[in-house]
Amino acid sequence: MKTIDDLIRDGVEGKRVFVRADLNVPLEGTVITDDGRIRAVAPTIAKLAEAGAKVIVASHLGRPKGAPDPAFSLAPVAGRLGEILGRPVAFATDTVGDSAKATVAGLGDGEVTLLENLRFNAGETSKDDAERGAFADALASLADLYVGDGFGAVHRKHASVFDLPARLPHAAGGLIAAEVGVLKKLTEEVQRPYVVVLGGAKVSDKLGVIDNLLKKADRILIGGGMSYTFLAAKGHEVGISLLQEDQKATCLAYLAEAEKRGVEFVLPVDVLVSAEFPDLKGKTPADYEVVATDAIPADKEGLDIGPKTRELYASKLADAGTVFWNGPMGVFEHPDFAGGTKAVAQALVDTDGFTVVGGGDSAAAVRILGFDENAFGHISTGGGASLEYLEGKTLPGLAALED
Repeated sequence: MKTIDDLIRDGVEGKRVFVRADLNVPLEGTVITDDGRIRAVAPTIAKLAEAGAKVIVASHLGRPKGAPDPAFSLAPVAGRLGEILGRPVAFATDTVGDSAKATVAGLGDGEVTLLENLRFNAGETSKDDAERGAFADALASLADLYVGDGFGAVHRKHASVFDLPARLPHAAGGLIAAEVGVLKKLTEEVQRPYVVVLGGAKVSDKLGVIDNLLKKADRILIGGGMSYTFLAAKGHEVGISLLQEDQKATCLAYLAEAEKRGVEFVLPVDVLVSAEFPDLKGKTPADYEVVATDAIPADKEGLDIGPKTRELYASKLADAGTVFWNGPMGVFEHPDFAGGTKAVAQALVDTDGFTVVGGGDSAAAVRILGFDENAFGHISTGGGASLEYLEGKTLPGLAALED
């Protein structure tokens, strides 16, 4: 896989370099609440600009329906990107239209522009090869070279991720190179004990990764909404907690497979329960109690792992050589139910092993809860991409860069 350093060595001065980034940041109105993904790709953009390239940055944001939607505009991101880079970032109000063409044409060497949301065009996400290809052709007409650095999107067969690299000389950006290097440490160069912590809402989102990691991990710790399907599969009452009834048999099969392979498969022993879901906007105090996982009331919902589980999980992480964590332990957005996620994050900080926070809500939680990002071995920018890599799947965006 060619790298950005190879491109720069060959010369990028005066050339139009298209950088596919992942700037899919959370917004409240026009306010960016977590700029981690912008900061992650900034070094690649800065490196190209400093080498004299005319840098064209493109990304998706949210899930618009293939047409312009002001709620998903990248305009706020352009401003923040400029602040981080310490240089102006021009903003094109479309992706391949008159604004994009004029903005790119006006770029000087070392200047940067951000195009409007790629997903405002139906061709970006189309399942029709011809429609996707036509959009890729239009994007290719704006540039001379392509740099793939949107790790959070490499598991998508989208025009700017999969089709565009085939139309331009291409290379992997610094972020993708770093992410792939980390994932190899989780699959090929593992220091043991290898502990995997999985949370989040649905078991079905993690089936593939559990299946594959049962062959590799020494311990798997389960939390979040997905834990209640495992508990229900073992015959426990889970009240009105998140439950995927159709996955109970699969959960039992995983528990049996773990026992067969000698993998510790650890479930919560206590949880925080409440009769109603907490207020996440006002964050008013919640009415909750701590109960054992075999004593969840039928009219209450589990919202976080309890204090005994936090201690248990910390002990299972203490001697880890490698840790991969994906998914919060509870409704971390509310202070009353953030304790489990905070305890796991702290346990990762305290271990001497190589720790990876696997993107998505876990990465957001680490920042929201005030942890120093440098205290972890790596914080991924792509939760879904990381999981699919660990499942052993071929990621279209990475395959497109390998030639």
